[in-house]
Amino acid sequence: MRTFSPSDSCKESQLNGFNPQSWLQVERGKLSKLSSHNSSSSSIESFIKVPEPRILPNYKPVDYVEVLAQIHEELELCPLQERSSLYLLQFQVFRGLGEAKLMRRSLRKAWQKAGTVHEKLVFGAWLKYEKQGEELIADLLINCDKCLQEFGPIDIASHLQTDINVAGSHETVSMSGDQVLRNVVFRIHEEKIECDRQKFAALSAPFSAMLNGSFMESLCEDIDFSENNISPSGLRIISDFSVTGSLNEVTPNLLLEILIFANKFCCERLKDACDRKLASLVASREDAVELMGYAIEENSPVLAVSCLQVFLRELPDCLNDERVVEIFSHANRQHRSIMVGLASFSLYCLLSEVAMNLDPRSDKTVCFLERLLESAETDRQRLLAFHQLGCVRLLRKEYDEAEHLFEAAVNAGHIYSIAGLARLGYIKGHKLWAYEKLNSVISSVTPLGWMYQERSLYCEGDKRWEDLEKATALDPTLSYPYMYRASSLMTKQNVEAALAEINRILGFKLALECLELRFCFFLALEDYQAALCDVQAILTLSPDYRMFEGRVAASQLHMLVREHIDNWTIADCWLQLYDRWSSVDDIGSLSVIYQMLESDAPKGVLYFRQSLLLLRLNCPEAAMRSLQLARQHASSDHERLVYEGWILYDTSHCEEGLRKAEESIQMKRSFEAFFLKAYALADSSQDSSCSSTVVSLLEDALKCPSDRLRKGQALNNLGSVYVDCGQLDLAADCYSNALKIRHTRAHQGLARVHFLKNNKTTAYEEMTKLIKKARNNASAYEKRSEYCDRELTRADLEMVTQLDPLRVYPYRYRAAVLMDSHKENEAIAELSRAIAFKADLHLLHLRAAFHEHTGDVLGALRDCRAALSVDPNDQEMLELHSRVYSHEP
Repeated sequence: MRTFSPSDSCKESQLNGFNPQSWLQVERGKLSKLSSHNSSSSSIESFIKVPEPRILPNYKPVDYVEVLAQIHEELELCPLQERSSLYLLQFQVFRGLGEAKLMRRSLRKAWQKAGTVHEKLVFGAWLKYEKQGEELIADLLINCDKCLQEFGPIDIASHLQTDINVAGSHETVSMSGDQVLRNVVFRIHEEKIECDRQKFAALSAPFSAMLNGSFMESLCEDIDFSENNISPSGLRIISDFSVTGSLNEVTPNLLLEILIFANKFCCERLKDACDRKLASLVASREDAVELMGYAIEENSPVLAVSCLQVFLRELPDCLNDERVVEIFSHANRQHRSIMVGLASFSLYCLLSEVAMNLDPRSDKTVCFLERLLESAETDRQRLLAFHQLGCVRLLRKEYDEAEHLFEAAVNAGHIYSIAGLARLGYIKGHKLWAYEKLNSVISSVTPLGWMYQERSLYCEGDKRWEDLEKATALDPTLSYPYMYRASSLMTKQNVEAALAEINRILGFKLALECLELRFCFFLALEDYQAALCDVQAILTLSPDYRMFEGRVAASQLHMLVREHIDNWTIADCWLQLYDRWSSVDDIGSLSVIYQMLESDAPKGVLYFRQSLLLLRLNCPEAAMRSLQLARQHASSDHERLVYEGWILYDTSHCEEGLRKAEESIQMKRSFEAFFLKAYALADSSQDSSCSSTVVSLLEDALKCPSDRLRKGQALNNLGSVYVDCGQLDLAADCYSNALKIRHTRAHQGLARVHFLKNNKTTAYEEMTKLIKKARNNASAYEKRSEYCDRELTRADLEMVTQLDPLRVYPYRYRAAVLMDSHKENEAIAELSRAIAFKADLHLLHLRAAFHEHTGDVLGALRDCRAALSVDPNDQEMLELHSRVYSHEP
C-alpha cells in the first residue's frame, strides 16, 4: 500500500547546506574514521540523524480485534446497502495494521457488495488505483482469451433508472369540446413553431396548466416564447420529442439548451432524455470538465456520474488538473448528492488518499479532507476524518487547527490521536504535559507499542531507553526504537552494538529508512563496499528514493560511493552472487544484481533473479516491477513467454501461466520454461497423480543449460516431490546433489528425509549446518525445533522470535505448551502478545479455542469474528464460530 511520506515533494534544489561530497572524498582516506581522535560524537550526530516517528494518518483503534469483530457482526445484520461502507471501515483498520493484502481484499469486498452504481464506481476506481503498474496483466490475459473487465467502464445510464411519473392530468383537457384548439404556435422573435397542444401539454404540469388550464394562453393559438432562453431549433426538437418521446441526432450545445429548458419547466421525461444523451457523449476529461457544471446546476445525475467516472478512471493524473480539483473541492452537500449519491464519504476517502500520496501538504489534500469530514455520518467516519485532517494540518505547521482536530478525534474515541496532541504540546514547549498525556493513556488502557514510543520522545537518558525497549517488546514492527538505539550506540562509538541493533529489524523487515541509517553507519566507518550494498538495495526497492530527509536522491549518493570501490568484472559479479546466494544473504545478492544490471550483461535473466529475491524478502510490488522489467528485456520470444508465465502465475492466473510455459517449450526447450511448468503444476494440482509429471518436467529442466544457482533450486524442488511421494532415497540424492553445488537450503530438505527415516538426531545436525551457513536463519531455527526435545525446542523458538518476531508458529507452540500445563491465562497472554501487532488467522483461531475451553464464550466469539474478517472462507474457523455462536448467552 502507498505511504504517507512528505519527502516526495522535496526537490534537488533543496541541497543547500547538504554536501555529500564532503563525506565522500574522491581520494580515499581524507574522511577520518569514526574511531580516530578527529571524529567527535557531535559531528557524528549531525551526520546520523533519526527523525521523529510520524503521526500516521491511519485509524488505529486500541483494540483492533474488538473493532473487527464489531464490523463482522454488523455485516451479518445490516441491510445490503450498508455493507460497502463497513468493508471500507474494515479496510481502514487493516491499513492501520499495515496489512496490504487484507486491505486490498476489503476494498474488493466493498466493490463486490456495492449497492449503488456510485459505490461500484468509487471502489472500482480505488482498486484500479491500487493496481497501478499492473496494466500488463490485463493485456496478457486478453492475449490468453481471458478478458479482465472487472474494473472497466460502467454503463451509467443502465444503472441509474429514473422514476419519471407523468401524471395523467397533464393530458386532461379541462375545456369543453368546442373550446379545444388542436395545435398551438410558439413564436420566438420572427420564427413560428407549430406544436401539438396536448402533446406539448403532456411534457409537464406547468405546460399542462398553461395550455389547458385557466391561463389565458389556453385560449391562444399563438404564444410568444421569445423570453424563455430557447432557440427555434431547440423548440422544434422539443416539439418532436413531445410527439415521438425520443431525441434523435442533436448537437451537444442544443442538448444543453434543451436540458436547461426542461429543468426550468419541470419536463422530467425530456430532462431525463437530455441527461442520458449528454452522458453518452462524455468521452474525455475535457468533456467531463465542461459538462460537470451543467450536470450539477441542472441536477442531472446520469451526466454527473458519467463525468465522475472519467475523472476517477484517470486517477491520480487528473488531480494535477486544477479544474478537476476545483470541482471536487467546491462541491457542497447537494452537489455531492447529485455527483455521487450516498457514496460521498467513500469518494472523498479515495480522493484524500490519492492527494496525500501526491503531496500531503497541498491545499487540495486539505480541501478533500474537509469534504470528507462534511460527508461523515457515523462517529467512526468522523474520527477518521478528524484524525487525517489533523495529521495534514500538523505537517503544514497549522498547529492550532491541528490541535482542535486531534481533540475532536479523541472525543470521538480515537485514542491514537492523543499522539498528535502530545506532539503539538511538545512543539509548543510543554514537554512535561506531553509526557503526562501519554502516561495517562498507558495507565488507562491496555498499552500498545506506539504509546511507549511516543512517550519516549518526551523524556531523556535511561527513561527514554526503557520506553523504547518496552515499545519493541509490545510491537517489534516499529522501526523508530531500533533506529534510535542504533544511532545512540553509534554516537557512543559502540560500532558493533549499533550495527547489531539495526540488523535486528532488517533481519525481518526490509524498511528503507533502516537501510538508509545503516548506509550512514557504513559511510561514517568508511566501509564503502557495505555502504554501496545498502544503497543499491535501496535503489532496487525504490528507484526514486530520496535520503537525508528528502534532500538528496539515493542515486546521487550511489554515484559518489561508487568512486571509492574497485569495479568488478562480470565474472567477479557472478562469483559474488554465487557466494551471497549460497549464504542466504538476500540483501547482498540484490546489491550484486543491481551492479550487474549496470553492465552489458543480458538484463532479462538478471531482473528475473532480482524478482525471486524480492519475493523472498516479502516485497511483492517491487518483485512484480522486476518481473515486468525482465519481460521487457527478454533476449528472445521463448524467454519472454517464461516471464509472462511467471507474471500470470504470481497474480493467481495459474492456467494462463501454464499455457505460457507450454508455448515457450514449443519454441525452445529451456530450463526456465520446464521449471515454470513444473512449479505451477505442482502448486495448482490437487491430484497426486501429477507428481510423476512434475518429476519428469524437473528432470527435463535439469537436462537443459542453466547456472548452478537455478539447478540447485530445481534439485531441491525435485527432492520435495520425491518426499511427498515417499521416495526418500531419491529425495536424499537430490538434496545431496543440490548441496554439492552449494544450494544451502537443501540442508532443510535433507533434514526432513532423515527425520522421516526416524533419524531425528541427524536431522537436527543437518539443520544446524544450515543455521551456521545462512545469513537469514530464523526459518532454519524454526524448522530445527521440530527435531529436538522440548527444552531445545523452546530455546530454538525463542531464537526465532528474537530473529523474526513476525513468525507466528513460536507463539502458538509456547501457548499450546502453557495450555497443556493448565496455565490458561499465560497461554492466552502469549497469543495476545503477538495478536497485538499482527492480525493472523491462526493466532486468533487458537485464542478463540482457548477462550471456548475456559468458558469465555464472548471472548471466543469476538476472536472468531475477527479471524473471519482476516479470512472469511476458512472452514475450521467457520465451524468454530458456528459452535461458539450457538452457546452465546
